[in-house]
Amino acid sequence: AYTSADKMNMPYVQRMVNERKCGGILFFKGAPTAQAYWTNRLQDSTRIPLMVAIDGEWGIAMRVDSTVAFPHELTLGAIQDNGLIRKMGIQIGKDCKRIGVNVNFAPVVDVNNNPNNPVINDRSFGENKQLVIRLALQYMKGLQESGVMACAKHFPGLGNTAVDTHVDLPTLATPLEHVLAFDLIPYRAVIGAGIASIMATH
Repeated sequence: AYTSADKMNMPYVQRMVNERKCGGILFFKGAPTAQAYWTNRLQDSTRIPLMVAIDGEWGIAMRVDSTVAFPHELTLGAIQDNGLIRKMGIQIGKDCKRIGVNVNFAPVVDVNNNPNNPVINDRSFGENKQLVIRLALQYMKGLQESGVMACAKHFPGLGNTAVDTHVDLPTLATPLEHVLAFDLIPYRAVIGAGIASIMATH
């Protein structure tokens, strides 16, 4: 869904909810007041509450203009105080709720182990899997304490790709043993801690 003037498609989204019984919406670009307005309008028009999602890895500013942008995950990887990451997660959760979002597609738990990676890059906490686990858990807990579903991505791990998976299909020759011992470890941790959702890679 787009609430911004250049791509605004909300009448179509409204029809999808009313006629096709769409159960979820992902907001991509727009203003906070417009998104809150449309979210309220759409929620009022359905019997079962909609799942309203956003890609808010560094806050809702990733998709919503004139809002607070937090540091990207690679920068956060330099922070030693776990409590700060948790507080950030709580605040991002509050920002989400103010505009009606109940699912945030964050945190990224990909371990960035390929310097030529064009799609994860500064969206990862880093190349150390234990660091990724530690910070992802704090971000996740902060979001979910605020009442917003967290979503770990991109399962089973995009840290080693050398192509942008939004536009091409990567082929990885990574041994299964490495995937089990490296890429999947953050997923085991966040699942064990009660993360609400997982996004498969695309």
